[in-house]
Amino acid sequence: MELIAHLRSVRVLCTVDSAGSFTAAARALGLTQSAVSQHVATLERHLGLTLVDRAIRPSALTEAGHALAWHGRALLARLEQAEQELEEVVGRRAGRLRLGSFPTALSTFVPPALARFRDQRPGVRLTIVDDHMQELLPRLHDRELDLAIVFDHPSLAALQDDLERVTLFEDPYRLVVPERHRLAEGRGPVDLAALRHETWIGGTARSSWFRIVRESCRAAGFEPEPAFSSDDYRAVQAFVAAGLGVAVLPGLAVAAAQVAGTCVRRLRQGGPSRRVLAVRPSDAFPSPATSLMVETLAQVTSSFRARPARR
Repeated sequence: MELIAHLRSVRVLCTVDSAGSFTAAARALGLTQSAVSQHVATLERHLGLTLVDRAIRPSALTEAGHALAWHGRALLARLEQAEQELEEVVGRRAGRLRLGSFPTALSTFVPPALARFRDQRPGVRLTIVDDHMQELLPRLHDRELDLAIVFDHPSLAALQDDLERVTLFEDPYRLVVPERHRLAEGRGPVDLAALRHETWIGGTARSSWFRIVRESCRAAGFEPEPAFSSDDYRAVQAFVAAGLGVAVLPGLAVAAAQVAGTCVRRLRQGGPSRRVLAVRPSDAFPSPATSLMVETLAQVTSSFRARPARR
């Protein structure tokens, strides 16, 4: 009973942290402000530490409070996941699958995989989370997700060792040029080095996809210096269509939506490419729904290829 009481108090502390005050936490939890304060005080007495600085307004967690809230969120997520899985095992609750993915995967191969999965497991509650790489992996680690679709490349931070991973396919990058550009007339693959003196449309400083481009260009002997930058693939292609420069984009980005006024060319072997993977925590319960989704994604992408270049 003492453990249960402390877990409830940890949940209250986490809510104070996310809500920003005792009053907001009480409103979110359906408790009185006095009850919220008592829960926090109980934790402080048990640990012999001050968890909330009440001398400032609004109240803020101390360093110890932030540390406990960080671990508490992970613990509560694991317990909630355990409860869900136990209920599934004994048949008291429908299965659940929380799938996270980066945007261009959601607009290309994920929808047919979801449709195939739904046909086989109509009772499973599907939740789809659309997010960027920088957020998907922490959410997977915190057990907010059961499975994530991500991409990988040596120029990016290495995936954690505690992830079970299934490679789905390679996504080669494509050259996108204005329709009237000199390179729009060719038919064979283009050498990346031939773009050395072109005006570039690129990504922002936080663009994982453009970090891969930059690494490949450096290997080809030059540094791409974008005249315009955006993390929006359609905006990048729109800049190209307007004749402002050329771009090298993931194949999935072009397959998802090619903008009128552009021409797409293949790049010669050695051009940038990224691995697309399905990943999940290696210590997670091997839920039938998660395993089936991995199998379904592999089946759908076994024949998936990014839309071929027009020339």
